Amino acid sequence: MDYGKYRYEQHKREKEQMKKQQTVVIKEVHLSCRIDKHDFDTMANRAIKFLSEGNKVRVTLRFKGREMAHQDLGREVMMKFAETCSEVSTLDKKPALEGRQLMMFLMPLKAGAKKVEKSAKEAPKAEEAEAAE
Repeated sequence: MDYGKYRYEQHKREKEQMKKQQTVVIKEVHLSCRIDKHDFDTMANRAIKFLSEGNKVRVTLRFKGREMAHQDLGREVMMKFAETCSEVSTLDKKPALEGRQLMMFLMPLKAGAKKVEKSAKEAPKAEEAEAAE
């Protein structure tokens, strides 16, 4: 067997595998305890955009000064954020305190799960159209 040919084919196989690989990119969204509704919605839309592109999202909430005494408010904001993004994501890591930051990770839903949800939404519409006729 020709060793040069073997190495060439091996290199070719490795190159094909690299094309099929998908790199995981972690995007980050910053929140605060006293975030306003519009800012919250803007950050949620940004996170949904990142998740729909297939990226993981790290959500951080930094406590400033006396806010450390009210960590429960920060946890409520984080859980509300996770609930808002629940259509396109799952909670990968629950909110955990690391120093002065509360962090959690959101993972995008699998592509197959999105298709199932869409077909489930389309089925009732088709039934309504048949009933209207």
